[in-house]
Amino acid sequence: RTGNPERTSPNVGRNHCRQRRNAPATQSMNQPHTSTMTKKRNTPTADSAKNGKGGGENGITMAWQTILLGNVLTFQRGFDITKNEQSDGPFPVISSSGAKSSHTNFKVRGPGVIIGRKGSLGTVFFSDGDYWPHSTTLYVKDFHGNDPKFAYYFLQTMDFKRLDVGASNPSLNRNHIHPIPVLWPPLPTQKRIAGILSAYDDLIENCQRRISILENMARGLYREWFVHFRFPGHEGHPRVNSPLGEIPEGWEVRAFSAIAHYINGYAFKPSDWSADGVPIIKIKELKAGITADTPRNSGEGIPEKYRISDGCVLFSWSADLDTYLWAGGQGLLNQHLFNVVPFDAISLSYCFHALKESMPQFRALSIGATMHHIKRSALDQVFLALPPKQMRKSFEALVEPVHLQIINLTKHIQTLRRTRNVLLPRLLSGQIEVGEGEE
Repeated sequence: RTGNPERTSPNVGRNHCRQRRNAPATQSMNQPHTSTMTKKRNTPTADSAKNGKGGGENGITMAWQTILLGNVLTFQRGFDITKNEQSDGPFPVISSSGAKSSHTNFKVRGPGVIIGRKGSLGTVFFSDGDYWPHSTTLYVKDFHGNDPKFAYYFLQTMDFKRLDVGASNPSLNRNHIHPIPVLWPPLPTQKRIAGILSAYDDLIENCQRRISILENMARGLYREWFVHFRFPGHEGHPRVNSPLGEIPEGWEVRAFSAIAHYINGYAFKPSDWSADGVPIIKIKELKAGITADTPRNSGEGIPEKYRISDGCVLFSWSADLDTYLWAGGQGLLNQHLFNVVPFDAISLSYCFHALKESMPQFRALSIGATMHHIKRSALDQVFLALPPKQMRKSFEALVEPVHLQIINLTKHIQTLRRTRNVLLPRLLSGQIEVGEGEE
């Protein structure tokens, strides 16, 4: 249980996007608590690794030792399997991009740790159960008695990309990983560190589950009322013929271009990027949120229409064709994304679900062989049955609070991730010492 987030009222709705009111970032859910003490890091060297010694003279506890990575974790190349050879089953097939498919058989007993070997280099995955590591990965064949979850977190701190040996396609060789000297703690410390970081991940997963439930609730209500036409009082409500088939009497058939403005983002160039300022929101940020890699811009000279904030509906019309409810705070919208600004008397919540429901039709109209995109003209070609104003307002009254909870939960996830990402390298390098009572 993480408790309910406070209703901080980020003013979800069309006025929010039009007026760009700042949303308070108050968080009401507690974060995992650990009492810690900062320690200086002892940089591992190849000589100390061979000797199995971890220096304590720089402040690090003598219980940590510098050792070769291959002496604590032995890696092995994954196993070949094609899509045609796979049959849907209970065991995940984990490639360098993650568990995207499954199989009826497994190759390795869980728990397991897997890293990307080809393509997505150095990505790290954890499997609680038995699994099939794909040939595009390396998996830990032998943990040498070490804690698997600690190994999972530890490997996330390593820069494997510098070991790339591929010419055109990035590639990682296990023989280049094994000789790396690392600073390694004893098993009890491993378990305590893994427990601290797992507590953050558990909270994040809990919030994600709650968001999924809320999203399904809101989408289910939209479909019930506006797709299946089972709105309150639908019994006996007359139907009329329309280009979309039979629709309730009093409803209108409209193109999506007739319910909102679609403002394409600003064409930022790499020369516009900086380390400081307002985050530039690209397709990547829609999925991963704002990270340390997100480029920024001072915002000077950028027209107001390109600024977004919590509650805005963003329509990705290139590559990743989808609709998103933004919860990342103030940002500058990049090209290839529409900011959806509804016409008067039409709410953002209604627009969001109408677009989400119609995405299969938009995708069917997309063009491009490798990178699909939607032309603006598609907004004139996809239609919906628009209900009367009062019914839309009733829907908005039910769904707006749900969207508010989704935004608050999303912001809480962002806070948890930031805190976890700060702790991760410090815990895994021994800069923070964990006490006996913090498991």
